[in-house]
Amino acid sequence: MLAMTGAQWLTAARAAEPQVPVLWDAKERLPKPDLSALPRLRFLTTTDFPPFNFLDGAGRLSGFHVDLARAICAELDIAEKCQIQALPWAELEAALQKGEGEAIIAGIAATPESRSKYAFSRSYLQFPARFIMPKAKALTEPIFDRLRGKRVGVIAGSAHERMLRDYFGTVQVVPFAQLEELYDGLKIGKVDAGFGDGMRFAFWLGSSNAAACCRFAGGPYLAPEYLGSGMAIATRANDPALAAAFDYALQQISVKGTFAEFYLRYFPVSFF
Repeated sequence: MLAMTGAQWLTAARAAEPQVPVLWDAKERLPKPDLSALPRLRFLTTTDFPPFNFLDGAGRLSGFHVDLARAICAELDIAEKCQIQALPWAELEAALQKGEGEAIIAGIAATPESRSKYAFSRSYLQFPARFIMPKAKALTEPIFDRLRGKRVGVIAGSAHERMLRDYFGTVQVVPFAQLEELYDGLKIGKVDAGFGDGMRFAFWLGSSNAAACCRFAGGPYLAPEYLGSGMAIATRANDPALAAAFDYALQQISVKGTFAEFYLRYFPVSFF
């Protein structure tokens, strides 16, 4: 669905109920790699980025990335060779370059700068921009004209503020310094809507702090020029074949519904 006139490239998904993101074409034929000669596959991640990677109540490494890494190894038929190791974020790059692991699954963004250091899989999860509004007043797509003159809160100086000003020029932009201030402003009626990161909004909407006040309004907006291309798995720059192997596994995980299972497990309020 095209989001609005004058911003045709800005993609909005269907404005019905939130859904599991599907980033892979099931009809694309990706060759299954032969990794039988690979002695082991060590994924490097962190412990302090819930729900992606964290230590559970028993001290075990858990999370979306942990389950995803295990599923990748199963699809590549190398589960017995797979290991997942947690390190502080600042040590991940050096550990990979020193050969202490073969891949990083910890949310490293694929940017022109990072592509000089790493080879990346395709994106397996993106983070759309979303509007949130009080439930009784929440709009549905198409919302561009319906937002005209509305007061919309956004984090000051953020990519979301630039995006809001560029593509929703008819709203009254109300900048906030902190997300908590934006949420409070929405609950007391200081603003009619909030605009920002869909994942962060989803966690708030599902929390007791929101007190069931609000919901998503309209669809998710994917804008790589503002928000980046999402999460990908990083390997050493001289190992693009391994990154391509991850593409095969990630596609299979999507097609078979495994990705949807993980997504709904860790993101009970969908941000798509």
